[in-house]
Amino acid sequence: MEFGHIRRSEHLPARIAGQIARDITEGRMRPGEKLPTEHFLAKALGVSRSVVREAIAQLRNEGLVETRQGVGAFVTEAHARPIRIEQDDLADRQSFRDLFQLRVPLEIEAAGLAALHHTADDLQRIDEALASMSGGEKWTAEGIVADLAFHRAVAAATGNEYFSVFIGFIAERISLAIDAARAAAVLEEIVEVTIEEHVALRDAIASRDPKRAREAMKMHLLGAAKRLDLTLESY
Repeated sequence: MEFGHIRRSEHLPARIAGQIARDITEGRMRPGEKLPTEHFLAKALGVSRSVVREAIAQLRNEGLVETRQGVGAFVTEAHARPIRIEQDDLADRQSFRDLFQLRVPLEIEAAGLAALHHTADDLQRIDEALASMSGGEKWTAEGIVADLAFHRAVAAATGNEYFSVFIGFIAERISLAIDAARAAAVLEEIVEVTIEEHVALRDAIASRDPKRAREAMKMHLLGAAKRLDLTLESY
C-alpha cells in the first residue's frame, strides 16, 4: 500500500477510508491482512490519529475490516462483508430521503436505550464529541466528524453492538451525501441550534430518562431533516 497526504479541505476520515477500501476491493490488501498501525497511517497521511481512528471505524461499519482488542484491524473475508450502499446511489434525492427515513426510528430507540444503559465511560465519550462540536465558531469538517462521533457514542451507549454497526454506517453515508457547498452555507447559519439539540439529547441521556431522550433525538433528527428540505413521515 502507498499513502500520500490527504488535503485538509476534504472530509478526512471518509477520504482515508475510501483509499483503504479501494486497496481492499481491488486486491492490494488481502483477507486476513493487518492494516498498518494508527501511528503509521497518521504519519504517512499527515493527519491526526483521531482522524485515522474515525476512518477505521467507517471501514469496520462497512464490514471491510474487523478490529481485535490490543492487536489491530484486519481485512475481513469477502463473503463476510455486508451489503454496501454506494455514495453515487445517494445522489438520487429519493434514495437519500429513504435512507434518512430509516435512520430516524433507529436513532430514536438508540437514544432511549442509551439513557437506560449508558456507563460513565459512555457519557464521557458523548461529552468529548459534544465538546469538539462546540469548540469552533463555524461548523467545519472537524465539526462534522465530531457530530458523527457523537451519534456513534450514543449508539455504543445502548450496550447493543448492532445499533453501533447500523447507525454508524447510515450516519456516515448521510453525512457524505450532503452537498458540501450547500451544507457549509446552511450549517454556518444553524450551528447554534444544532448544538443546542445535541446538548438537550446529552442531558436527557445523562438523566436516565428514556422517554425524554427519545423525544430529544426525534426533535433533533426531524429538525435536521427540515434543514435539509426533506419531508419525512410523521412520528
